[in-house]
Amino acid sequence: MSTKSKAIVNLKSSEKVANFLESNHLHKKDFAEMIGVTLSYVYNLIDNTIPFSTRGITLERIATVMDVEPEEFVEYKIPQEPIMIDESIDFLREKQKDKGISTVQLLKSFPRKKRVEIVDILRGARPIPLDWKELTLIAQVLDITKEEIYPYWEERARRLLQTAGMNLQTNQGLIDSMFDCARNYVDSVR
Repeated sequence: MSTKSKAIVNLKSSEKVANFLESNHLHKKDFAEMIGVTLSYVYNLIDNTIPFSTRGITLERIATVMDVEPEEFVEYKIPQEPIMIDESIDFLREKQKDKGISTVQLLKSFPRKKRVEIVDILRGARPIPLDWKELTLIAQVLDITKEEIYPYWEERARRLLQTAGMNLQTNQGLIDSMFDCARNYVDSVR
């Protein structure tokens, strides 16, 4: 009896993904790249050749691309430690919502090899890029000005310095000088 209900559960999740791909005219290859799996894996998931994924990362990536919560998949087990979404990710998500674009549309704005990284940022598994050029590419897609995104970059850089062992208070003059230079650079670049 439980085996039969397990098959029904797998079918429902597989159908959700198949319906999503069809309704968004998203090729399985693109979807595979967005969630960081092989094309054959996506075919097997949809065709019910293998049980639907129970791997948290894969389910979170699938849910992120589909713009749903991972809990919508019964196979998803809520992690013991909560994912901490910082302000910068909330800001990006809000800008995405304001612009009215789906995650699939957003991801298609980036090179294929970059898409899974963007998915991981949106799901809170990676911080925003420290690389200014990479961050401004994301900002451009979402129509975010450099003045709007800069404070999030600076906060990310400050946290990184602190995590690496720098005492921000005792080095306040150096920190202020570094970020003054960074702001001047950002202001000068068009």
